[in-house]
Amino acid sequence: MHRVLTTLGCALTAVLATAWSAAPPAQPTLPAGTTVHTHDGVVRGAAHDGYRTFQGIPYAAPPVGRLRWAPPHHANPWTGVRNATEPASACPQQAGEVPGGSTDEDCLHLNVTTPDGADPAHPRPVIVWLHGGGFTTGAGSSYDAHRMATRGDVVIVTVNYRLGALGFLSQDGLPGSGTFGLADQQAALRWVRAEIGVFGGDARNVTLAGESAGGYSVCAQLASPAAAGLFDRAIIESGPCTGSPDRPFAPSSVPLSTARATGADLAAKVGCGSAREVMACLRRVAVPRLLAAQDTDQQPAYETQLLPSDPATAIAAGRFHHVPVLIGNNHDEGNGWAAGIIQAGNPVTPTTWPDVVSAFFPSPGQAKAIVREYPVHRTDGGPVFGAVIGDANFACPTARTDALLSTQVPTWRYEFADEHAPPLTSGTPPFPLGAPHASELPYLFDLGGRPRDLTAAQHRLADTMIDYWTRFARTADPNGPTSPHWPRQTVLSLAPDHVVPSGTAGARHHCGFWDAL
Repeated sequence: MHRVLTTLGCALTAVLATAWSAAPPAQPTLPAGTTVHTHDGVVRGAAHDGYRTFQGIPYAAPPVGRLRWAPPHHANPWTGVRNATEPASACPQQAGEVPGGSTDEDCLHLNVTTPDGADPAHPRPVIVWLHGGGFTTGAGSSYDAHRMATRGDVVIVTVNYRLGALGFLSQDGLPGSGTFGLADQQAALRWVRAEIGVFGGDARNVTLAGESAGGYSVCAQLASPAAAGLFDRAIIESGPCTGSPDRPFAPSSVPLSTARATGADLAAKVGCGSAREVMACLRRVAVPRLLAAQDTDQQPAYETQLLPSDPATAIAAGRFHHVPVLIGNNHDEGNGWAAGIIQAGNPVTPTTWPDVVSAFFPSPGQAKAIVREYPVHRTDGGPVFGAVIGDANFACPTARTDALLSTQVPTWRYEFADEHAPPLTSGTPPFPLGAPHASELPYLFDLGGRPRDLTAAQHRLADTMIDYWTRFARTADPNGPTSPHWPRQTVLSLAPDHVVPSGTAGARHHCGFWDAL
């Protein structure tokens, strides 16, 4: 299973690079209103048509040298005016979403997009966005948020945080083990509370939002005592809080003991396993060598000071920050992975289907039950495989997360269901993908600064989604006079010209089956 996932991960990373690659930057104009005084120094951003951007603002000191694998430290102040018209480096990662990858550890920066009219005297609600990427890839600068900022009249902050082994290494006796990336997110939230007012944001009204690993990060922050008071609402897209390592397509966390075993393996791979001072040795290892040695899959560790419990356990027990939550998934989450596995030379037919299922569900009893519940006929192997991945990893865990949250806090649940969503990858898939993982993102952001080709109906859906998301950020209720009513205790189906409540959605995703498995 790990070999298949690793191969698939590399393939998907390569094709997703075209979706997120940044467009050539336009030359910004720099009027006086783009100069802002923060506590650490002056920044000068760029003015655009109806909004301003401030990119590459440090929210913590570079985590280099002795600060590699240390909790984030306060950013170093600067003199003069800091140019904030271009993004800073992404955190270290292999080539993919970030063309050419990155080896620059000086990456703890954020980006602010603010609508015209937002100023300290008239502050706007703030949405802090945590990117996805399996805790190994991604960058805040990949998400051009100007449509959400201008239409929703909100301030958007997109964040870089440490990834891979540099963000989630665990070692015996290492403070912060397994949670450095989560600690970075908290440092960014503290920066927002302290600084966003001078950019026209309301520091008393902050929504923490994210997708995939970013969505699961929101779950982790809900469950982290150290995040108390840092945000007021939460948006979780395709990152259910009940994710688990035995459902490997969705993000999850692992016990500290598991994280330490992974850390010991990494140390051995880079020649530090038998060193007298393992951490001193690891801090001397070059970034490319660390990236080559780290596992494809990365997870935060719980049973730690920052994350005492698995988020699912904490939420079930009521040990989380009780803020309103907007949560959802996409109708066909698993189709992209299924298509990639098939294109990598693993056909799904009635003959091969039992072996394919067994690769991802090694328990013989489970595999046989899945094959019975999801039979493959002659030509539908890809969509059936995609349904298994999507239902097991996303749709049903999202339903379980919603069930846990909705008895304790106001919760709204959606399902993005545009069956003709623009593809995020190049090439022709082996079957229609529908609304796969991450396909809702172009409706909220211009990925890499490149707007997607949307139909008129899809543009209307994008506007409706932005209205829901930003009204929720403003008032803790997504409903308003210009959008179809979104009742609580139901699932709102989001499709072009068809935004309607759709019951629980559990039956069509076989959630009763997965809950009993």
